[in-house]
Amino acid sequence: METKVSIQQRYFIQLAYNGEFFHGWQIQPNAITVQEELQKALTTISREKIEVTGAGRTDTSVHASLYVAHFDADNDRLDNPNFAYKLNKFLGKGISVQKIFKVDHDDHARFDATHRTYKYFLSLEKDPFMFRYAFKPFKKVDFTYMNEAASFLLKHHDFESFERSGADNKTSVCDVSHAYWEVNGNFAVFTITADRFLRNMVRAIVGTLLDVGYGKLSPKQFNSIIEKRDRKYAGASAPGEALFLVDIGYREEIEELLEYQSQGLYFNPR
Repeated sequence: METKVSIQQRYFIQLAYNGEFFHGWQIQPNAITVQEELQKALTTISREKIEVTGAGRTDTSVHASLYVAHFDADNDRLDNPNFAYKLNKFLGKGISVQKIFKVDHDDHARFDATHRTYKYFLSLEKDPFMFRYAFKPFKKVDFTYMNEAASFLLKHHDFESFERSGADNKTSVCDVSHAYWEVNGNFAVFTITADRFLRNMVRAIVGTLLDVGYGKLSPKQFNSIIEKRDRKYAGASAPGEALFLVDIGYREEIEELLEYQSQGLYFNPR
């Protein structure tokens, strides 16, 4: 009698999550993470053990208004819109699954990503409703100097100065393509896009740029900090609750399947 060979189907899953409820994306002991909660829900509904691979790590308290992961499953009906609806009912209020769809078996949520975009929000006036999602600077900041300093990020490729001490990255080289501040009324947002990011990199950059804005550093000194490639010279990391992962880019075939609802996000923490 012939044995039936099960061929697993790969799926991409598009989701958003509120980092306030989690200790980051990646599974870790004695902590609630997005990856663990998603795997448990998928395993329960599909009735098979599901392991999920994400597009990258996010730190504790950091949000994602658009995140992408992949998983393999025997059930070839999981791309049904009703499955995403059912999955949302199993997940807590901190995670929202937007879409699940089939991809080629060798498509990879992390390794096939071409870029990631983060936004960091500042509240320029005290706001009792947004303190969970926007950081209030200690004093007035100069965005002209901060943008001058941010422009140096596009001229370098090694960002060891903004990497968490003791991180296990094999290389600290990243290609930053966009880095700028915009002010809109009582809010300001820093947008940064790169092919990859180091652990804690965006928060360390923002914290050091705020030192420029406060007048503690000049833009040229910010550039010098990058060149030193030593974390001890950079500023303190900005708080995680104001940081959002808002976009992950892929080749055209995958991007057509994704809904980039959050790319135009100015301030919409949802």
